[in-house]
Parts: sequence; C-alpha cells; structure tokens
Amino acid sequence: MDANVDSIFNLSPPEKLQLVEDLWDDLAAVPSEVPVHDWQKEELARRKANLMNNPASGLAWDEVKRRIQSRYGH
Repeated sequence: MDANVDSIFNLSPPEKLQLVEDLWDDLAAVPSEVPVHDWQKEELARRKANLMNNPASGLAWDEVKRRIQSRYGH
C-alpha cells in the first residue's frame, strides 16, 4: 500500500473526520463532476413518485429531526 494511504489510516478520528469533510467540500464544489448511477436516479424517481401518489407518507423536516434526536439523543 502507498505510504500516503497508510498515513491516512494512522490519523486520529477527528483528523479523519476533517479529511472526509474536506473531501466532501471538494466534491460539492463541482457537483456536475460527481457521477450519479442509473440505479440511484431510478430510486430517486421511485421515491418521488411514491411521495406524489401518497403525500401523507412524507414527513416534515421538523419531525425527521425530532425522531433522529430522540433516537440518538442529539
């Protein structure tokens, strides 16, 4: 394995999280360059169709946050 890759695995957890954030920010800077697979597009279309056909099946953002906070305590 390349020495640079080895050094990534030797980072502390906070350093690894920072690296992931930096990589994500770099990818987000040019979203058109990020590949989206056909199966992902199909899944998004399926979910959108489900929501359009069953509007009550969706949750408000506040409810989603409440459920996450109650489950994980944050």
